[in-house]
Amino acid sequence: MAPYNIRWGIMATGWIAETFVKDLLRDPNVRGASDVSHTVVAVASSSSKSRAEKFISETGVPGSCAAYGNYEELVADPNVDVVYVATPHSHHFQNVMLALEAGKPVLCEKAFTVNAAQTKILCETAKKKNLFLMEAVWTRYFPLSIQVRDLIKNGAIGEVLRVIADNSFGEDVETKWGTEHRMVNKDLAGGCLLDLGIYSLTWVFQTLYHTLPREQRKPPSAISAHMALYHLTGADEATTVLLTFPTTTPSNLPNPGQSQAVAMTNLRVATDPAEDNSARPAIRIQGTKGEIQVDGPAFRPERYRIIPKKGHGDIKEVECPFPEGAKGMFYEADEVARCLRDGKLESDTLPWEESIVIMEVMDEVRRQGELTYPEKIESTVYPTVL
Repeated sequence: MAPYNIRWGIMATGWIAETFVKDLLRDPNVRGASDVSHTVVAVASSSSKSRAEKFISETGVPGSCAAYGNYEELVADPNVDVVYVATPHSHHFQNVMLALEAGKPVLCEKAFTVNAAQTKILCETAKKKNLFLMEAVWTRYFPLSIQVRDLIKNGAIGEVLRVIADNSFGEDVETKWGTEHRMVNKDLAGGCLLDLGIYSLTWVFQTLYHTLPREQRKPPSAISAHMALYHLTGADEATTVLLTFPTTTPSNLPNPGQSQAVAMTNLRVATDPAEDNSARPAIRIQGTKGEIQVDGPAFRPERYRIIPKKGHGDIKEVECPFPEGAKGMFYEADEVARCLRDGKLESDTLPWEESIVIMEVMDEVRRQGELTYPEKIESTVYPTVL
């Protein structure tokens, strides 16, 4: 049987869109995906049609690919099966609503939106219109992440009681990003929490929350956050979050079976300062029978080790390399294709409810850190001109 093919429309032409498209164009068989395939049929830039044409040329999209100078034309294209939203997260709510209102399924880059209220409206709109919608947290779909979740669910390290996760870049912030760059610009929902901290929280949630059956998952019962704000713009440059979950995983033991997590992100100190993996684990998942350590970077890890308690076996090192030259964004694209093929509205690996809970955690972290964004990008009114 021929692979199930989906035709993508790409909204925005930045580096993340370029990475995504280049991965889509790779042979699916290289990653063992013989059941689905991808075609890029349209690209839109908000600045000009020529920018979209340049993107198509530079990424090497084969065949006929439409270029648009605005997003309205992209979502109206009848050849587009699904829209990939790769704009800054300040614009996600408005951009995804545009696509959903046009009847298009959507894969939207993380962080899903600026706040949980926006995410809830997107999910409600997708449900009402019977359209697929997914947050593009690519890390969740890696073979490594699936293996780690399965190890936890199978009790390989006992009851997981603590997770420590870090995703930080050590930069001279003033020199590298100044005040206008999206990483520090509040008009673009800048700061490390929404951009980098989402990965630390992803590891917390995919190990302490997602490893329980859906009906047993409970949001954190306590959240404590410390945030340092960048003196030039007021966006967060360092955020540390302590979370308590009401039960353990995988056995769902009640109190005193609580589990705790520390999720960290920083713009001035790096998880791996030498950038050669000499810092080793970015994530430590600690259970009653041992520990799983995942080497950084948290967003794209390639190796982990299982460390049993003393006297209970040997340390096991596991390598999970990506196909040569690939980033690994095709794994989430494959998930989208399979969900569309099977008539699903959401992905079991990151259901809407879980995206909402994580956004609610980030809302509370921002509330404690007194980090707010301009009213127009926090708005739940559609359409709002940004």
